[in-house]
Amino acid sequence: MSPTTSRRDFIKMGAAGASVLPFLKAIPASAAGSDTLVVVTGQTINSLDLHRSGTSRASYQVGVNCYDRLLSFGTKEAIGGGYSYDYTVIEPELAESWETSEDGLTLTFKLKSDAKFWDGRKVTAEDVKWSFDRAVSVGGFPSVQMKAGGLVRPEQFIAVDEETFVIQLDRPSKLSIPDLAVPVPYIMNSVEAKANATEEDPWALEYLHQTPAGSGAFKVARWDQGQQLVYERNDDWVGGTLPAVKRVIIREVPSPATQRALVERGDVQMAFGIPDKDAAELADTLDVFSTPVENCIHCLCPNFAFEPFQDPDVRKAIAYAVPYEDIFQAAAFGRGLPLYGGEAEIAEGDTLWPRKTQYYTDLDKAKEHMAKSGYADGFAVPMSISADLASWMEPTALLVQEALGKIGIDVTIEKIPGANWRTAVLVDKRLPLHLENFGGWLNTPDYYFFWAYKDGHLFNSSNYRNEEIEQLVDDALHMPMDDPAYAPMIKRMFKIALEELPRIPLYQPALNVAANGAEGYEFWFHRQLDIRPISLS
Repeated sequence: MSPTTSRRDFIKMGAAGASVLPFLKAIPASAAGSDTLVVVTGQTINSLDLHRSGTSRASYQVGVNCYDRLLSFGTKEAIGGGYSYDYTVIEPELAESWETSEDGLTLTFKLKSDAKFWDGRKVTAEDVKWSFDRAVSVGGFPSVQMKAGGLVRPEQFIAVDEETFVIQLDRPSKLSIPDLAVPVPYIMNSVEAKANATEEDPWALEYLHQTPAGSGAFKVARWDQGQQLVYERNDDWVGGTLPAVKRVIIREVPSPATQRALVERGDVQMAFGIPDKDAAELADTLDVFSTPVENCIHCLCPNFAFEPFQDPDVRKAIAYAVPYEDIFQAAAFGRGLPLYGGEAEIAEGDTLWPRKTQYYTDLDKAKEHMAKSGYADGFAVPMSISADLASWMEPTALLVQEALGKIGIDVTIEKIPGANWRTAVLVDKRLPLHLENFGGWLNTPDYYFFWAYKDGHLFNSSNYRNEEIEQLVDDALHMPMDDPAYAPMIKRMFKIALEELPRIPLYQPALNVAANGAEGYEFWFHRQLDIRPISLS
């Protein structure tokens, strides 16, 4: 675990110069300077603090690029081209080294002695403790994410001295070490944060919402909300190989057609998260990376808080009415993996997830289930989608609307602005019928169920609760995957979830990125752009 070993050493890096570029709406990428990377995305960054309630997924990139974690994942070649994080390899980032006690309950980390925050102050174990205390205390998504790795109370975190940090676990867990490499447990400048905290806001959520305070590879030079985020390189970064580019401009361009035109012309060097259709059509002329997203499912979600969806026959009717293949072709353009038309029986020891369900399009079966339900005469329901994710959600919703109309369910499509989507669907959980696309950061099925099927957890947008699922997830989450009891538990989870259908799987998506003058792209489970390994070609 040498401090000089870095996943970014795996990736070819280029030379860099110097440049300053203000936000301009139509400037060729070549004019931005040889050290400036320009990226377009259709996603909305609504906060610079991942720990803040309602923070959009697009905002996670700030946590990745501006902050350090103790650990990171390694790198491997990716399916679909380019590189990918490697879940099986853990490497140091802010930690110089680490040890696990024989009983698996004590994790001891030695910090890099030369790590500094942007203001020049040394990064200490007290900063790590404060940051971890914050993550487990603010509630919501960050605290549940920490809980997945067995990190639940400030008392578990000990700053032994300036460069020694200890975690005391209540029980050994297969997820504790990987959970330290996800975006949430990033290390903040606690002195700066506390200087800007208040009695009402002891964790400085308002301050850090607009003013990051990290030690990471990039600083935020400018944020024009809804337009652009500008990063500048931190030349004192010690978390890995110094990035090749000095300046990065992330432009928010809602129109997929405009994103495509900009990258095709070379006005920008990367288009991140482009629609499947554009990825298929651009693959012959640009570098296009289409990576299947591990532990991720595009789902149709009936909310159990809406009375008709408490009827199991209504949910089964919907599952058989969905035009899966039409959706896979119209929304995904055949990219990714279909998750329908599988076997109902699950083989012994089979813990594959995502997996094909036993459901397929059969309107006769759908009508039979509606006739047996308490809603044989049908009902009306709004179906919600995100404007940020319209490239796949809109064609899917239109096809679902048409199909459900054939079994007496009158669907009205509601498009919610991307900046408001996460709060509506995941925090308030108020949408009766909606599309959802959770992807588990840690690549095990029990981790997916922990987030998407446990009552009250963020991605359980269907307000689902099953007592047996609750217990199975708690029992399996920290259990080694080779434990003889693990696979039977997972099999039982699958059976319950696919019978009760709080989430109706559609397909496993791919993340598409087009590059024209940039190289070194690396796919990550959080589906945001890690700009650190990218260079200009």
